[in-house]
Amino acid sequence: MAMSLTAESPTAGPAVPGERPWARFALRRLGRLLVSLWVLVTASFAMIHLIPGDPVRGALGPTAPVELVEARRHALGLDDPLATQYLHYLKGLFTGDLGTSISSQLPVSDVVAQRLPATLSLAVLAFLGAVLVAIPLGVVMGVLTRRGHGRRTELAFTTTSVFVATVPDFLIGVALIYVFGIRLGWFPVAGDETASAYVLPVFSLAIGPAAILARIVRVEMVGVLEADFVRTARAKRLPARTVYLGHALPNAVTAALTLGGLLLGAMVAGTVLVENVFAWPGLGSTIVQSILTKDYPVVQAIVLVYGVGVLVTNLVVDVALAVLDPRSKIRED
Repeated sequence: MAMSLTAESPTAGPAVPGERPWARFALRRLGRLLVSLWVLVTASFAMIHLIPGDPVRGALGPTAPVELVEARRHALGLDDPLATQYLHYLKGLFTGDLGTSISSQLPVSDVVAQRLPATLSLAVLAFLGAVLVAIPLGVVMGVLTRRGHGRRTELAFTTTSVFVATVPDFLIGVALIYVFGIRLGWFPVAGDETASAYVLPVFSLAIGPAAILARIVRVEMVGVLEADFVRTARAKRLPARTVYLGHALPNAVTAALTLGGLLLGAMVAGTVLVENVFAWPGLGSTIVQSILTKDYPVVQAIVLVYGVGVLVTNLVVDVALAVLDPRSKIRED
C-alpha cells in the first residue's frame, strides 16, 4: 500500500539472470535524477522570465533612473538573448556562480552559504526527532491494538494523531511561543544563538510528521504481526523482543521509511513559515524577504536549493529501501 508512494520501488520486477541488479538500479536512478535536475534547473531559470513586467524595475522601484535599471539588467545579463542567458546560467551552476543579489549586490552563492546551515540543522533535527518518536510509538501501538485488541486505545491514538497532523506547523509554533516562551519563559522565541533556541522550532516542525509516521508504523506493524513468518517465530517460542524487533519491525518500517523521505523534503520546505515565526536566520526567512523586495536571483537560487534537496532525499530513500527491505530483489545478487 504505502510502498506506492515512491517514484520507483526497488522490489519491482524479477531479477534477470546474468545481470547485476545493483548496477541496473543505480543506472535507472541516476538517469531519473539527471532528468529531474535538468527539469528543475530549467524551471528555475524560466521563473525569472515568466514574472510579469520587468523584474529589475520591480526590485529597484518605479522611481529608479532608467540608466540604473539598464545598468543592472546588463550586469545580470538580462539583455542577452534567452539562449545565451540559459547557457550562462548552466555555466554558473557548474562553477558555483548563482548570480548577484539585486538588492544587496552580494553574490547569491554567499547568501545561500550563510543561510543554508541554519535551515539544514533545523530540518534534520526535526526529522530525527520525528523518527525517534514515531517508530517506537507506532510499534507499541501496533502491538497493543493487534487482532482487534485495545479499541479505546486505538481510537484515542488515531483521533489524536489525525488532529495533530492536520494543524499547520506555524500555528503550532505560535502556540508554543505563547505558552513556553511568553507565559512560562522557558525557551527563547527567536534566533539560534543557544541550544535551547532549537527546542520550539524543532518541536513545531517534528510533531505533525511524527504523528503521521506513527500511524503508518502502527498500521504496518498490525499487518506484519499477522504474517506467517511472525506466527512461525512465535511457534518457535522466540522471545517477544526478537519477534517484534528482529522479525516484525524490519518488514514494517519500510513503508515508514518511504513516507519519512517524503516528509523530510516537506520539512525542508516547511521551514519557510516556521523560520519566519521564530525569526530563524535560514533560507526560509531569506526567501520571504527576497520575495517582498523582488530580489528574484536570490529567490531563484533558494528554490533551486530546495528542489535539489528534495531530489537527493528521494534518491537516498530509494537506496535505503533497496538495502533495508528484506523483500528487495536487488539484494539477491
